[in-house]
Amino acid sequence: MGTDRLDGSLYTKIENNIATIEFGHPASNSFPTVLLNRLAHEFEKLSENKNVHVIILKSEGKKAFCAGASFDELVAISNEAEGKRFFSGFAKVINSMRLCKKLIVGRIQGKTVGGGVGLIAACDYAIATEAAAIKLSELTIGIGPFVIAPAIERKMGIAALAELSLAATEWKNAYWAKERGLYAKVFESLTDVDEEIDILTNKLAAYNPQAVLAMKKIMWQGTDHWESLLEERAETSGRLVLSPETKKALEKFKK
Repeated sequence: MGTDRLDGSLYTKIENNIATIEFGHPASNSFPTVLLNRLAHEFEKLSENKNVHVIILKSEGKKAFCAGASFDELVAISNEAEGKRFFSGFAKVINSMRLCKKLIVGRIQGKTVGGGVGLIAACDYAIATEAAAIKLSELTIGIGPFVIAPAIERKMGIAALAELSLAATEWKNAYWAKERGLYAKVFESLTDVDEEIDILTNKLAAYNPQAVLAMKKIMWQGTDHWESLLEERAETSGRLVLSPETKKALEKFKK
């Protein structure tokens, strides 16, 4: 059973130099701001832990991997400061993953929307099941995937970012995502995914940590400006969410 906590759950287990972070939320593993902040802090902490050589990122259950940021918080935004804080959530997590000194392997078991796609793109390596379809639906509510766009473009390219963003109502299947670089491998079952991740992470944990870190720095080369870039993107989203068009689109989601 998954968590029933409204602010979500976050647990970390460390074994054989492998840290496994598992997050959960009753709303399809979506992220309220408090949970995003906890996840960013966890990456920062594990980055400095000498007993950790590699990190696995996973979510609870066997259905959705991540439904993005909390919709309840989104519809409650009433000013630009609140808007910037809300959209800065995934910015903080992506930057903490980018700066983390350990490789991050994503375990993707199901569908992912919006900010969750950015989370996958910020993983250094992601392995998924056939059920791991993705979608960026932000334009349908009058905003855009601005904060997560740099991570997606870096991993998948500008053409894939455009197709995901503009075809905002369409699910793209796991094999489409693999062909464009988001997933390294796709398997039929979650059991196969877990077996592959176990083999991979045990190998990575045995490699020279200095060599692995040097490789990660090369993989993230050219992203030093993301601290300010993602903050600017959060400001843009924070303004747009207050526009009449977006407020009208969000009305139907209010409880």
